Amino acid sequence: MGYTLPLFCMQFEAFCAGGLAPGWSLLVQGHSDSGEDKFEINFLSEAGDIAFHVKPRFSSATVVGNTFQGGRWGQEEVSSVFRLVLGEPFEMEVSSDEEHFHVHAQEHKVLQYAHRHRPLAAITRVQVLSDHRLAQVELARRDLSWWDGGH
Repeated sequence: MGYTLPLFCMQFEAFCAGGLAPGWSLLVQGHSDSGEDKFEINFLSEAGDIAFHVKPRFSSATVVGNTFQGGRWGQEEVSSVFRLVLGEPFEMEVSSDEEHFHVHAQEHKVLQYAHRHRPLAAITRVQVLSDHRLAQVELARRDLSWWDGGH
């Protein structure tokens, strides 16, 4: 089952020549003021593939992860752990270690996604596409032991 990326307002994009994974963390805070599923985060490779696409779907109360490489979408991974509430402020954080991307919403883990794109150093861009109001987007380098605290 394939789908195309909808056109959203790009609200944030960053480039890191050394690669974004592992060890980077992206924190997004905003307000889900619309009933439409117009919010996603994409981690992109130098070649233009989407190494990790994460999208909360308010319409189905799920969080979806996927990879687009070689011109094709992979198998979606769907989590029904959904901590976001329409019409209220939200916080999502995406981080990575050597094996997985980790997605937290409202400080609860909602998705763990195994890396499908190698080498990780080739993941050099991140973008946040959203029609929701974003209050803050922060991209920071983290010590890999940061996750050992059970965050």
